[in-house]
Amino acid sequence: MRYRGNVPILSAVAISKAAVEVRKCPDERPPVSNIPEELSYTAEHEWVTAPDADGVVRIGITDFAQDALGDVVYAQMPEPGTKVTGNEVVGEVESTKSVSDIYAPVTGEVTNRNDALDTDPALINSDPYGEGWLIEVKLAEADAVDSLLSASEYEQQVG
Repeated sequence: MRYRGNVPILSAVAISKAAVEVRKCPDERPPVSNIPEELSYTAEHEWVTAPDADGVVRIGITDFAQDALGDVVYAQMPEPGTKVTGNEVVGEVESTKSVSDIYAPVTGEVTNRNDALDTDPALINSDPYGEGWLIEVKLAEADAVDSLLSASEYEQQVG
């Protein structure tokens, strides 16, 4: 396991396992995840909008992921102009529990980052599909989003 200071860096697999463990508590109701139908998803718990007319998508982490992470206290994302490659680490989100790598769901160039997260990273918890978005990327390939998971496929993955 990798560490940032004394905080463990968790992979998407570790986040999924932690969330499953939470569900096994008999006295608690299973966590309810909000999974908007209009978005695409990754196995690493990122969401992606449909491309706009310029081929730009907005990316964030899912409600399931933010719930598993706990209270987010820091988010590090690439600056505009940075080239990103699908399935490679592009940033990290630190919570009171752990640090989790953020993977690029698509290949392209970062056109915008959510600067509001610099002063209020808790937006990821309070509004993961709205004000808590992470970055915007101009797609290198117009059909890149087609290979991602649909809402129903992602829902099956997270149970």
